[in-house]
Amino acid sequence: MKKTLLRNYAKLIARVGGNIKKGQPVIINAQLDQPEFIKILVEECYKAGASNVTVDWSYQPLAKVNTKYRSLKVMSKIENWELAKLQHHVDTLPVRLHIVSDDPDGLKGINQDKIAKASKVRYPITKPYSDQMKSRYQWCIAAVPGVAWAKKVFPGLSKSCAVEKLWEAILHTSRADGEDPIAAWEAHNADLKKRYDYLNSLGIVALEYKSSNGTDLRVGMIPNSVFHGGGDTSLLGNYFNPNIPSEEVYTSPKRGEAEGIVYATMPLSYQGELIENFSMRFEGGKVVEVHAEKNEELLQKMVTMDEGAAYLGECALVPFTSPINQTGILFYNTLFDENARCHLALGAGFPETIKDFDQYTLEECRAMGINESMIHVDFMIGSEDMSIVAETKDGKKVPIFTNGVWSF
Repeated sequence: MKKTLLRNYAKLIARVGGNIKKGQPVIINAQLDQPEFIKILVEECYKAGASNVTVDWSYQPLAKVNTKYRSLKVMSKIENWELAKLQHHVDTLPVRLHIVSDDPDGLKGINQDKIAKASKVRYPITKPYSDQMKSRYQWCIAAVPGVAWAKKVFPGLSKSCAVEKLWEAILHTSRADGEDPIAAWEAHNADLKKRYDYLNSLGIVALEYKSSNGTDLRVGMIPNSVFHGGGDTSLLGNYFNPNIPSEEVYTSPKRGEAEGIVYATMPLSYQGELIENFSMRFEGGKVVEVHAEKNEELLQKMVTMDEGAAYLGECALVPFTSPINQTGILFYNTLFDENARCHLALGAGFPETIKDFDQYTLEECRAMGINESMIHVDFMIGSEDMSIVAETKDGKKVPIFTNGVWSF
């Protein structure tokens, strides 16, 4: 891949994704797949004004070894230095850049029950720190190709050709392969803003989803919630783009108001394993029944991770004609596949989807209906014939999606 394209992509992540300001510290989370690109990204972070850039490396095979040999007690314990590190993050609010390249099946065979139990012990201890940082810092998730991921997406190609092909797909769908990716993102964000401004003018109280695959779901909205899309603004006033790529206009629904059944239309990569051909049935806002042809037990574990894991945290609208879907590529990666078509998310909601959320405490946002959970897992439900109708506060039914695409 041309170095000029990679540098433009790194600049996009640093300046549009994280929108690093002068003097801000930066933390980059990355796998070991593309160290040369991470080096370029670190340099672009400094050029954007970062005071210090730290790279936290991870490695899926090592995670499997640690989970196998560590006791549940050791996995559950949080050391004093970990708490000190979390407090340091609360005090300094570093920009977080997550560069994903995981093998979609890289944790196959790992003890998921052990991970879930340890997470449930650790979460109440780390939660107060994450609550203090919520909506106050900039962050961005972007991707680079790993060999195993590339071979999963392009199994018929050699390793080197598969990686090159995945690079091309990542840069194209991220609007990073043109002459001026930053200008392209400014135009894209402006288009998404027109979409969500219109939705916010309707006074939506519920969304009704229907598709010929059996999806028939009604989801209630929080009365003073708003839709967002593309970039977001932190409580400190810093605009950033949390996902590159992103094609969605999204909001957080009201906890406890979801009735019906929904069928996933793409596989879900969760905890390093694939869940395929699955459905969920909701009553009183809560998942009460799940089915899956592959990894149903893992899906069941996911929706019982904590009390909020069985409730919706996000409704995202993405046209079936999105650039990602038009590639015809199944990425086996939520960052891309969620932006291929409409999706929902189980777990934590977004306080920033409350109008004037900066005037409320986190507890007040949750009392209004923002779901709370240790997970936030997107799964794709969009189809070529999906219809979405908005019910408004004055009783009107307004088409939002017709045959999988925007109705306006």
